[in-house]
Amino acid sequence: MHFKLLNKYYFINTFDTNNFKKQDRTTIIIYRNYTSPKKDIYKILKLKKFFKKKGNKFLLANDFKLALKLKLDGVYIPSFNKNFNHLAYSTFLNFTVVGSAHNLKEIRIKELQKAKVIFISSLFKKNKNYLGLNKFKILKNCTKKKVVALGGISKKNIKKVKLLKISGIAGISYFK
Repeated sequence: MHFKLLNKYYFINTFDTNNFKKQDRTTIIIYRNYTSPKKDIYKILKLKKFFKKKGNKFLLANDFKLALKLKLDGVYIPSFNKNFNHLAYSTFLNFTVVGSAHNLKEIRIKELQKAKVIFISSLFKKNKNYLGLNKFKILKNCTKKKVVALGGISKKNIKKVKLLKISGIAGISYFK
């Protein structure tokens, strides 16, 4: 059986070049630093330069205005962000908006927020948002947007993920 290549989204919190050197050019990097109250613009610009040189797309989490200001490749809107303020800004060509959701209500919000890709979680990771394969498929069929699986994806279960007919996978531990 022949599988098409899945888009890969790698969430990072720190700048560790050892992990990044393992990634191919098709991996899209999402920087989400929720621990520090103030965004370090110089660190973000350093990451942008590094990933541009390497050929990876670079997205910033939960700061639409800063992503536009720094001319990044896009922005990631997490499931807890339900505002629509970013719709007032005009974006440039190839600026990507992606978002995550855990249920149908959040999927509808991400559609209204103009997300091109919706991450649905958690596929395998058994936490409070755990869906499993069947509930995941039901939610996936509720939207016409591209869907990415998030949560608990490993080398062992990647074949199951490819059978879901989704556009990509996202995570942290899968890429390390």
